[in-house]
Amino acid sequence: MGIKDILTQAVHEQASDVFIIAGLPISVRKNGVIIRVGKEKVMPDATSALLKEIYELAFNRDISRLTDDGDDDFSFAIPGLSRFRVSAFMQRGTMSAVIRIISFDLPDPKEREIPDRIIELGKQNSGMVLVTGPAGSGKSTTLACVIDYINHNYDKHIITLEDPIEYLHRHDRSIVSQREISIDTASYVAALRAALRQSPDVILLGEMRDYETISVAMTAAETGHMLFSTLHTIGAANTIDRIIDVFPANQQRQVAVQLSMVLNAVVSQQLIPTVDGDVVPAFEIMTVTPAIRNMIRDNKIPQIEALLYSSNSPDMCSMDSSLLKLYEAGRITKDIALTYASNSEMLSKKLK
Repeated sequence: MGIKDILTQAVHEQASDVFIIAGLPISVRKNGVIIRVGKEKVMPDATSALLKEIYELAFNRDISRLTDDGDDDFSFAIPGLSRFRVSAFMQRGTMSAVIRIISFDLPDPKEREIPDRIIELGKQNSGMVLVTGPAGSGKSTTLACVIDYINHNYDKHIITLEDPIEYLHRHDRSIVSQREISIDTASYVAALRAALRQSPDVILLGEMRDYETISVAMTAAETGHMLFSTLHTIGAANTIDRIIDVFPANQQRQVAVQLSMVLNAVVSQQLIPTVDGDVVPAFEIMTVTPAIRNMIRDNKIPQIEALLYSSNSPDMCSMDSSLLKLYEAGRITKDIALTYASNSEMLSKKLK
């Protein structure tokens, strides 16, 4: 079976990822569960052949990026089928890859059960909005929906900096410039600094990975631009701590003050397995109020968690409140709710 056949089958079965690993059958992830496709193990020669086919489909991309560096990330499309994001890597001396399947069509926020309050964060003109969560939790999908909302409703210049580009946006009311790291620009930091000279209204930064990127991102938000980005954290308080802790100790006080002024909202999300074998998103939403700005500035971050936990408004909703609603609606089990809870002890009392 060639790579096109493998990917076609995965798309038709609505899988999210395809795994090509030597010594195992081809595997796919569907609704969060990894499933083996057939029983025949793929040996190293076969994985190398499949990887070479992938590189040919990606406009004959140079495979030496993989063999020399041991890792390579890129995307490609098969017309009429789908787009694919590839993370190729060497594993015990053999070529391997994990391929994320990305639809040509932009996601529908209603179908993905993304609350209107999150989409409407696109109405803001300046500041910083962070969408956080573990890998594969749908952060890119949520941000694609927000960017699509801005594109269809406002006359703005949107610059996306991604590694690699996942969803393709067509110009509508807005101009959408999409740049891919390592192909269109050298790095997130270089692209972000350049973006500030390209008359942007909205910047989508694929990921805030390090001290330098976070520093430039906060400057961009501080200078009147609207910046959206992601972090691999769960919970608003953890996200704020993570940003501040990236900086040297002698700068953390100043960074906390700066962050308190530019941060507009933090959205955390997880994909939760349902009772019918599907997955459903659960969201924590923290809209930054004057009280929260004071907490960030005065380094009273733990109080934010308590404030979120005691609130249940659309603008201020804890992860555990979302899980409780899903449990009460009969969509998830008690055990699953407690597994994904921020405070399982407190949630357990509410579930009883």
